[in-house]
Amino acid sequence: MRFPKKHFSLLASTALIALSLPAHADEAAPETTPPAAQTAGNRATFTPKDFDRFAPRNALDMLRQVPGFTIREGEEARGLGQASGNVLVNSKRLSSKSDDIWTQLSRIPASTVERIELVDGATLDIPGLTGQVANVVARSSSFSGQFRYSPEFRPHYADPRFTNGEVSVSGRTGPVEYTVSLTNNANRGAAGGPTIITDRTGAVIQTREDVVKANRDDPKLAVRLTIEGPGSSVANLNGSFQRVPRHFTEHSVRTNTDGSVVVRDLLDKSSARNWEIGGDYEFALGPGRLKLIGLNREEHEPYSQQVVTTFDDGSPAVGDRFAQTGDSSERIVRGEYSWKMLGGDWQLAGEGAFNSLRNVASLAELDADGQFVDVPFPEGTGGVKEDRYDASLSFSRPLSKTLTLQLIAGAEKSTLMQTGATGPEGNLSRSFFRPKGSLSLGWKAAKSLDVSFKIKRSVGQLSFYDFLARRFLDDGNANSGNADLVPQQDWSAELELNRTFGKLGSTKLRLVGRNVQDYVTIVPIGANGESIGNVGSARERQIVSNTTLQFDPLGWKGARLDLNVELTFTKLRDPFDPANHIPYGGITDRYWELSFRQDFQGTDWAAGASYEYNHQSLYHRRFERGRAFEGPVFAGVYIEHKDVFGLTVKASANNLLNGRQRWDREVFAGPRPNSPIAFVETRDRLIGPIFTLTVKGSI
Repeated sequence: MRFPKKHFSLLASTALIALSLPAHADEAAPETTPPAAQTAGNRATFTPKDFDRFAPRNALDMLRQVPGFTIREGEEARGLGQASGNVLVNSKRLSSKSDDIWTQLSRIPASTVERIELVDGATLDIPGLTGQVANVVARSSSFSGQFRYSPEFRPHYADPRFTNGEVSVSGRTGPVEYTVSLTNNANRGAAGGPTIITDRTGAVIQTREDVVKANRDDPKLAVRLTIEGPGSSVANLNGSFQRVPRHFTEHSVRTNTDGSVVVRDLLDKSSARNWEIGGDYEFALGPGRLKLIGLNREEHEPYSQQVVTTFDDGSPAVGDRFAQTGDSSERIVRGEYSWKMLGGDWQLAGEGAFNSLRNVASLAELDADGQFVDVPFPEGTGGVKEDRYDASLSFSRPLSKTLTLQLIAGAEKSTLMQTGATGPEGNLSRSFFRPKGSLSLGWKAAKSLDVSFKIKRSVGQLSFYDFLARRFLDDGNANSGNADLVPQQDWSAELELNRTFGKLGSTKLRLVGRNVQDYVTIVPIGANGESIGNVGSARERQIVSNTTLQFDPLGWKGARLDLNVELTFTKLRDPFDPANHIPYGGITDRYWELSFRQDFQGTDWAAGASYEYNHQSLYHRRFERGRAFEGPVFAGVYIEHKDVFGLTVKASANNLLNGRQRWDREVFAGPRPNSPIAFVETRDRLIGPIFTLTVKGSI
């Protein structure tokens, strides 16, 4: 469908009126300077004044403007495990598993932030951190709040997005500090355009005109409480409830070379809901401090996908439906005892994590009367359960004024249990014992140069759904299910260098090498099946660079340029063609982003632009290989006013260089690599420009 022009007129009028409204702050806006940290020892500190030029509303707005710093999400941990990522709040890790770090930071009002500290993770008494870490120091002393509203409009195919936003309030009552938030990160995506099907010689077999639409909401209510006392004890309690309704459709009109037309309609929908409650209590005990942590998370995930194909010659419609309902839970108890001894910080930690999934799946076919009739599909129904116990001992201490050591030694014992529709006689139970740990060094090589190095042995997390069979009706693929699946294990080494240039900016370089055992990917199952499984070994190398240049010292007031680059090189032996090596399937192996911002001195105006490129690696299955991606180039511009009657208003236009939705794949007549190509599919769908109006304010 085409987006009505009246909506564009409304959007343009709203943006122009909002951005042109006079704000008395323009006349009194002070001359601003770029953020520049105050350095003391191995710690660099930014104060709220360093971010005045950006008029931040929350801690996330502030942290995004720290020169050369990019927020890195923590690893997908088994249980809670050791700390990871590169952000702390009040020198504590954020232990919720239902919120990402960006969401949690967005709930901290800028008015409560006292400072942001950058420090090498190895120098902290929090095991697991390495490289440059940001510690956001914030404290609420009175009631405050904030909100964000971000409607979005697209001229092609997509529905307007009116429900994206967030509101949160924070405050303190005696010893209790609280935050309550309601968030909906809604999405309205769509694309449309041609798909060409050719044979192995390039001759056209079929042409398609497709339109896809994806609508998703995820309203979430979250509460967090921090209770200080009695004495030096501190307790944190958090809870959340979320619903995630999602609706995806594809309408495809397909014309064959003989002129006949078929129409295929895909409906893919789910309505998940989840809740989490957790907390921790830390108190003095003997020569140290004991921290007790507990978490309980439950998720209910009904899902269905159906395809119906109709014919212009009057033949009966054909169709299939796959449906499943999964109920999963995660329960974690953890204890950490920390103390000082032998000139360093020690921590003894123990954890028990208990995960489970119960899934009921079904298949159905459309009969001659247009009704879906169930067909047997017992391999999609079953349960998976894992009980895991983990213990570790960590030690960190300075070796000199400029060098710090951190050691972690640990191990885990886990038991995987699987049940199927065949009953208890089909149950499978396996137990594993795996060592893990790390060694980290933090070196203050010079006043403006920090170097960190880390070697780590870790164990990955699994999706329990991968143990069970599944159908993918949209692309004609299927997973057979794999009862022998095990978590992958990694040996990794990481070198990070951080170089500051004062007010001119800073740069960071990370080099990562990872050797993987039992790498998780698509593997052959039986004579003609395939599923998620393990290959013996794989290799990954990564180069990540983040650079910020601030042009104020050069006389260009208010100008800033950020360049982020990620290059990933991977290799594993092709499970379907062991004579060849292939990259990890479907990952972004080349990415770079260039963004520019201009804050106009003496005014509340700012403007900016961004340009990014991404490249996806080939994926490989038993009967096909291909590359699915969007872009590969995206570009956008924005204009912002920081005080429209006390609000920050930002109008942006994205995808101005016509980034597309693409899928190029070769499908084989039989198993790779010896079978001939059956057909080649080339998809090229229009996404079009994306217009967003973001309004932020304080309560």
